[in-house]
Amino acid sequence: MSSFENLLLSVVSPVYNEEAGVDHLVTEVIAALAKRVGPWEMVVVNDGSRDGTLDKLLAWHRRDSRIKVLDLSRNFGHQRALLAGLAHASGEIIACIDGDLQDPPELIPVMLRELDERNVDVVYGVRRRRKESMAKKTAYWTAYRVMRAVMEIELPLDSGDFAVMRRPVLDAVLRMPEQSLFLRGLRAWVGFRQIPFEYDRAARFAGDAKYTWKDLFRLAYNGIFSFTKLPIRLLGLVGVGAIAISVLYALFLLAAWFGGQTFPQGFTTLVLAIIFFSGVQLVALRILGAYIHRIYDEVRARPAYLVRAFWNDTPTPS
Repeated sequence: MSSFENLLLSVVSPVYNEEAGVDHLVTEVIAALAKRVGPWEMVVVNDGSRDGTLDKLLAWHRRDSRIKVLDLSRNFGHQRALLAGLAHASGEIIACIDGDLQDPPELIPVMLRELDERNVDVVYGVRRRRKESMAKKTAYWTAYRVMRAVMEIELPLDSGDFAVMRRPVLDAVLRMPEQSLFLRGLRAWVGFRQIPFEYDRAARFAGDAKYTWKDLFRLAYNGIFSFTKLPIRLLGLVGVGAIAISVLYALFLLAAWFGGQTFPQGFTTLVLAIIFFSGVQLVALRILGAYIHRIYDEVRARPAYLVRAFWNDTPTPS
């Protein structure tokens, strides 16, 4: 028996329009935890689904009170929905798994065993292979390596939100009320003892992918801007480079003038210089604006999500 077999385990899963697969998700999680001696709960977050996902989840809750349903007031996005579920998890051990069954629930007990036997605080999933289009595979591969190169944290390559962790790690993450969420980055930032767990990521069980290209870009964007000062530093390097080029060009013109050379009026050169430096200024304003907007988001202190109802152990509200 493991050292935390009798501790409460919370399995957190955000779902959005997963009517076709949510029954299978809950069934698979229950089957994966069937041999567990200790108590467990499953907190499923309905992220503003517009189909019958919520009705199916409530049916599960009525059959088994360990299946707890958190219904958000609208669609807040995957990261915020996951954060909501983590904030409502009661366990001393917490597992995160997506609702599309690309992360196999049967691996949760294996990861829990690793957590115990290796005496670590986090076991996070690393995708060894993934059944997705070549375009997405290439985009993920490139994005992770770019983020790893520029971030000021050691972001695990090809990792996701699929993980098991101890309560102190989750408490540390929940103490950071950031608006631009990149939870796997926060999980890496808090430290503790973390080890990877390689697995093959399956295709979606049913339905279409909820992460669009825009969502994936926003996730990478949040990761880069939240964990590095590189964009600001690049602006400084561009400025220094422009000054250096200007000084060198001025010295060249001065030396040529002393050498008796004459220069025609450089209309084309002037126009190109104006366009180039105008572009540099606009890019600089865009980067500064991104940081200012993020500061504005934090100062407003809007909640990351709003809960419409939480079906816990209490009677189901009407």
